[in-house]
Parts: sequence; structure tokens; C-alpha cells
Amino acid sequence: MATPMYIIEEKKLRRNLQLIADVAKAADVEIILAFKAFALWKTFPIFREYINSTTASSLSEARLALEEFGAKAHTYSPAYTDDEFGEIVKCSSHLTFNSLSQYERFHDRAEGKASIGLRVNPEYSEVGTMLYNPCAPGTRFGVTCEKLPETLPQDIEGFHCHCHCESGSDVLERTLVHIEKKFSRWFPQIKWLNLGGGHLMTRKDYDTSHLINILKGLHERYPWLKIILEPGSAFAWQTGPLVSHVVDIVEDKGIRTAILDVSFTCHMPDCLEMPYFPDVRGAEHIDETSHLLPLTSHLYRLGGNSCLSGDFMASWRFDHELQVGEEVIFEDMIHYTTVKTNTFNGITHPSIAMLHEDGKLEILRQFGYEDYRNRMD
Repeated sequence: MATPMYIIEEKKLRRNLQLIADVAKAADVEIILAFKAFALWKTFPIFREYINSTTASSLSEARLALEEFGAKAHTYSPAYTDDEFGEIVKCSSHLTFNSLSQYERFHDRAEGKASIGLRVNPEYSEVGTMLYNPCAPGTRFGVTCEKLPETLPQDIEGFHCHCHCESGSDVLERTLVHIEKKFSRWFPQIKWLNLGGGHLMTRKDYDTSHLINILKGLHERYPWLKIILEPGSAFAWQTGPLVSHVVDIVEDKGIRTAILDVSFTCHMPDCLEMPYFPDVRGAEHIDETSHLLPLTSHLYRLGGNSCLSGDFMASWRFDHELQVGEEVIFEDMIHYTTVKTNTFNGITHPSIAMLHEDGKLEILRQFGYEDYRNRMD
């Protein structure tokens, strides 16, 4: 394999899809794909075997839902704009407003064309990283309970609430206490409740039976409500790696860096933003202070190939001396990563491939100069 490449494995993708479909059936809820975490549209024929809808947060995502997935989107945006709103409505089955002012400004253009919802903020989230906490003080997301009128406008049919990030079912259970305490008095006035994303039900330690029981209990309390979940990571969790290569090895002040043909800032931005340390096949992550170990310990920083000084992560210990040209494989690099890549420095994106169940590798997309040039048009 001469070039860097994201490889999505069909067998692992279908495993996740089947689990999600089974949970949806057992709990009598709808689980839909959030494009913000995964939007490889050439895999949509596989998705359509298991789910019926997707969720969008922009005009481009809404169009992708309609034109490539083949169904209108459940659309939410922090702020709709005049020039795009009409087209978004055409692509949406459900349309959620982030604020009462956005509702007042746009709802008459959507009434009768999409089921209208309002994003609400229960002021509770267990997401520890503030960058990803949608309920942090001062958040721009959603309406708090004291701002809602006792009687909702007649065309508001649903509430949307997003509080999680790669969370377990126990977190949902605790979060529902706050959602119901603050908003259940309006539930008789609505038809659906969207509990957002972050439900990482395909993770090995996730208790899906507990999730199903929680959702069944919610149905028992509010049997008229259609319950919707829209995870992103759960669909593509552990479905494939990013394969890179060593292009050089440099050393300074006792710190050795293996420079790769991929970039953290361009191709794995969440590693730097969150931050988190990805699993590297055949290597052990070592605490940063361990760079003082002797060079003979096969300890390396992994460096990206952009000009950003901080485009590196430390440190990994390998069981051998790395050589120029050998592969360095980052595990679980399909969700979020593939949708957040950028063209900083004009660095070429890794190719995207699918490893089919029959063992054949299909190249879904390769990138080159025109992809960078067209971004600058």
C-alpha cells in the first residue's frame, strides 16, 4: 500500500448497523445516522439495509440526505440563513430551531412542509471536555425551560435535546431525570422527542440491555411520543484504521520523531482538539515525560507532515526500530476523522477505501491537486 489510506471494513460496519437496528426494534425507537460524524455516501446502500433516515446540520448535509441517502433529513442548525432556508426545507422531513427567535423568523416558511421542533437545554451534561459540552454555561445551544411559554406554538411538534458525547446508557438515565424535570410538562403538547447523539451503543462495554429498558420506560411514561436517537460515532465505531507510512526519522535533544505521510492537524484533528491518544497498532502509548528514556527503547513521537509546529503527538514505544517506508497504523479512524479533514498546507488527503466482506479492497476515492485547488475557488 503505497499511499496513506482510510480503510472502512464492511464486516465491522455491518456488525454495528445490525446492533443498532436490533436496539431500535427492541426499544421501539428510531435511530438515525448523524452526518457530522460519518458521511461516506458511497456506503449509504449498506446503511439503507438497516436504517431509514439521517440527520443534517447544514444545507450540504441535508442535500446529501435527500440526493444520496434517498430520504429527507432530520435537520437542526444553530442558525438558519435566509438564502439557504428554503432549500433546507425542501430536503427536510423534520426541522428543529435552536432558539425562539429563529423559530419566529422562519417557522412560517416551513409550516406544513416539515415537522417543526425546538432544541431545548436541560442545563445538565456529563461531558467533561468543554469543547464538546453542549450544556456548558453560556452555551449557544437550545432554549432553557424558563424561556418557554406555557402553551407552545401550535406548529411545534417536537423537542430536540443533545447532551452526550461517547456516553454510556447510565449517563442517559441520569440525563433523562433532568430533561423530564424541566420539560415534561410540555410533553403532552408535542409528538416526538429527539435525544440527540453521543449514545455509544456499539462500544464493547456499553450496556445495550440497560439502554433498551430506559427507552421502554420512557415509552411507558409518555406513550404518545416518538423517540429518536441520532448517534454518529456509534455507527462507525471501530470500523477501520488510517494507514500511514514513515517518511523520515529526526532527533533533537534526545527526542526522536517519526515523520509520517499524514497529519494530525489535517487528518486527525480531534486528536489535538480533544485531545486523545489514538491506538497505534503494535505500539504502546507512553507518558510524555518518558521521552527521557534512551533512544534504544524504540520510543517515538509521531509527527505529521504539515508545517504546524504542534502537528505531532507523543509518545509511542514500538517493539522494533522504525524504518523509512514502513506502515504506522492508527486504529479506529473512520468516525469524525473522515469528515473533519482539511487542506491546510495543501497536504493531500489519504485515499478512502472499503475492505469488503469477501476480502477485496475497493478504492472509493483518491485525492489530488484539483481537490485542493477547487477549495480555493
